[in-house]
Amino acid sequence: MIRTLPIALALLTMTATVGAAEDAGLTRGQEVYVPVYSHVLHGNQGRGGAPETMLLSTMLSIRNTDAHAPITVRSARYYDTEGRLLRDYCEKPVTLHPMASTDLFVEHKDAAGGTGANFLVVWDAEAPVNPPLIETVHANFFGSIGAIFATRGQPVIPPGKSR
Repeated sequence: MIRTLPIALALLTMTATVGAAEDAGLTRGQEVYVPVYSHVLHGNQGRGGAPETMLLSTMLSIRNTDAHAPITVRSARYYDTEGRLLRDYCEKPVTLHPMASTDLFVEHKDAAGGTGANFLVVWDAEAPVNPPLIETVHANFFGSIGAIFATRGQPVIPPGKSR
């Protein structure tokens, strides 16, 4: 009986540690949906019934928020308003070291995405890590008119799950 007590305590400690990691939001990977606005509608409707359009550039920023472990970005697929894949900006996996970041850029003259464009970013890690911060920053500065705003990604597949 004395010999089984340390084993039982070790198992209890390991279970508590794993539970704590999951409770802290650590994960080994995700697919993250990130809204993109390649242009926005604004102003009043013109004679043709359509509002004015402002084209925007978009910078997708992927930031490894884990101070101890790298993550690998597997893909960053860009879709249009209709859900059609326009391109994958990540031709090969990119490793982001602890606290490192990378960005991808869509020019403001590229209006193919539309008002409902999005990125689907897939990343993973060898061990549970803090999820990265994945955002898009939209901007347009011409003359006296300017606009800048950010949108944040949202995981669409629970950590540890796959299709």
